[in-house]
Amino acid sequence: MRIALFHNAPSGGAKRAIYEWMARLQPDHKIDVYSLSTANHEFCDVRPFARRHHIVEFTPRRLFEHPLGRLNQLQRWRDLGELLRIGQRFAETIDRERYDVVFAHTCMFTVIPTLLKYLETPSVYYLHEPFGPDFQRGFHRPYMQTQKLRNTLDEIDPFIKLFLRRRYAIQRDGVGHTTRLLANSTFTQAWMQRTYRVETPICHYGVNHEDFRPYANIQRDNYVISVGELSPRKGFDFLVDSLGYIPFRERPKLKLVCNRVDPDERAYIESLADSRGVELTIITNLNAHQLAIEYSRALLCVYAPVMEPFGLAPLEAMSCGLPVVGVNEGGVSESVVHGKTGLLVERDPAKFAQAVRYLLNDPEQLASYAQNCRNYVLRNWSWEQSVACIEEHLHECANHKKDRAKQ
Repeated sequence: MRIALFHNAPSGGAKRAIYEWMARLQPDHKIDVYSLSTANHEFCDVRPFARRHHIVEFTPRRLFEHPLGRLNQLQRWRDLGELLRIGQRFAETIDRERYDVVFAHTCMFTVIPTLLKYLETPSVYYLHEPFGPDFQRGFHRPYMQTQKLRNTLDEIDPFIKLFLRRRYAIQRDGVGHTTRLLANSTFTQAWMQRTYRVETPICHYGVNHEDFRPYANIQRDNYVISVGELSPRKGFDFLVDSLGYIPFRERPKLKLVCNRVDPDERAYIESLADSRGVELTIITNLNAHQLAIEYSRALLCVYAPVMEPFGLAPLEAMSCGLPVVGVNEGGVSESVVHGKTGLLVERDPAKFAQAVRYLLNDPEQLASYAQNCRNYVLRNWSWEQSVACIEEHLHECANHKKDRAKQ
């Protein structure tokens, strides 16, 4: 097949998945990549797998400082207009090139990319996360405190409503014009069904078993590990709070491995760790080999993002033979097998701490889970299985185009 792949993805799980799929699709198919300059092209770089790589420059408009901050939503609204124009140009180019199918991925500004609204070519959009007016995560941080007056103004601010209406319209149109949407989890699938009444078959992620494997000659250190961008949605504050419930003499250190860092959130997490007596280390921008070594040194993977649609980190940890204690929320329960590869706990810091403490104080149980982890991932989670599912849907959509042409 001739495939046009689009993404405007930052570093993280979505970009890693795109990289793994590209590496396995490229030998059998001709793939051109279309993207924006705002994407992270260096992290899991897919350019070596593409015949051609088209990058369009896009610079979000400058945001204003106080007292003109209320104009920022107008700036973002104008950005969406520019993204619609870019999407239309992308679609015209792709249709003119007569690709068999478009394989589209997340846009950091609109989630579902604007080009899908204008395409004639059959398209498959992969849902790395659900979206829509009701998919919102609530966070409370000291640095996010707003006054009652500001909240009232937000409710009546016409620019906020203008921006949200345009973004929701882009998302609704994208869903309506896309040939097929694929979900990364049953959580994402159910959310999209409720919001848009659209069927979304599931194609799970996988794990690179060679990159993420146990290192038997590495000694375990007294820390638990969590992985993800340093932002409120990853729930690192919950982990710090939970570890604070463990008696000091038993309390492990916490190591966070982050691809992106929000400076305000980092300061907040470091302050919280200091107040809770949790020894914290933050390291950034590790490659897969370095991350696998960190997993092999850790005692446990702890994972508590807020409404995470799936999450690659638990799978990669388990592939390294590292059991997981995770929140029983979102897509996490689809990868961690409770009582076999780790423990799933409700979002309660005391109960989460109890689960961590239980496993750390039971070496035999921990070792049994560790053995189960690697075997479970080898049997059930590979990028080869994942790409076979993706390839099947790409073929079906491409063949649908050919069937229409014959009529």
